Amino acid sequence: MNAAARPLAIGLLVLAFSAIVLGRAQAGGGHYFPPVAEPLVREECGSCHLAFAPSMLPARSWTRLLADLQNHFGDDASVDAATAARIGDYLTANAADSGGRRHGEKLLRGVGAASSPLRITELPKWVKEHREIRDAEWRRREIGSRANCTACHRDAERGYYDD
Repeated sequence: MNAAARPLAIGLLVLAFSAIVLGRAQAGGGHYFPPVAEPLVREECGSCHLAFAPSMLPARSWTRLLADLQNHFGDDASVDAATAARIGDYLTANAADSGGRRHGEKLLRGVGAASSPLRITELPKWVKEHREIRDAEWRRREIGSRANCTACHRDAERGYYDD
């Protein structure tokens, strides 16, 4: 390689490497789910628990959850019809099988096309990722339940679930 071509080759190599690193950073690795961007959803859902990323469940699951808010895992999370519609529109448009497909596809592996799971913590991929955690850990006061992602994943609110 002649001396004039060497800087060009090095520049192309640096550019290619940067594109790979930047691409992985933007994707957030294998455990990234874009956090809730809709203020209404963050406010309503996030007032009681982490506002889970819509890409963690299929649209049919979000529809099913919103249809029974008065019995939301033992609590009454009812909202007026207009608010429920806005929340539902956002969640289903960004669900794992809709707009959030790129991020939620791995999490939905093993979930049947007709299945409408209500708990992220019961998805086969979630169970596999957390299989080594003993039941006693989940019962610790600072964790409380399997749904308390922020107890172990400090960047969960930003969509990052890598340890």
